[in-house]
Amino acid sequence: MMESDVMVDARVHMRWIIRRDMPEVMRIENDCFEFPWSEEDWHKCLIQRNCIGMVAEVAECVVGAMLYELQPNALHILNFAVRPDCQRRGIGTVMVSKLKSKLSYERRKRITLDIRETNSVAHKFFSAQRFRAIKVQRDFYPQHTGEDAYLFQYRLPVCEGK
Repeated sequence: MMESDVMVDARVHMRWIIRRDMPEVMRIENDCFEFPWSEEDWHKCLIQRNCIGMVAEVAECVVGAMLYELQPNALHILNFAVRPDCQRRGIGTVMVSKLKSKLSYERRKRITLDIRETNSVAHKFFSAQRFRAIKVQRDFYPQHTGEDAYLFQYRLPVCEGK
């Protein structure tokens, strides 16, 4: 870990999302995505027992949000965004590290997410986090563009005896 990474880790605080976070989460959502989720979309996921929402804070200001689903053998990222003016500062890396810390060799060994084929920024970011594109999902976004998605996956490193 580089010295600058330690500084980022110290100033980014990850916590569960709460109702009063939603205005800022929706601002981030609308600023980051061409086809943003609605607050109702977020709420429908958050009331599911197997979905968890988290925010990233810096100086008590919400700068990132993610929503993921607990699957039997994996965590599946449903939504992941960092405020545009806070991108490229290590916040997304801290968010991914939080997810990686929830993996175990006994239960959930991987993290997956779907990324639009045209979202090259997300492709590069998640590739740098050791995720790999493992499948093309044809016509994944029929309601918007008919665009394909890539299924990206991170797997826990192979550990001897596991």
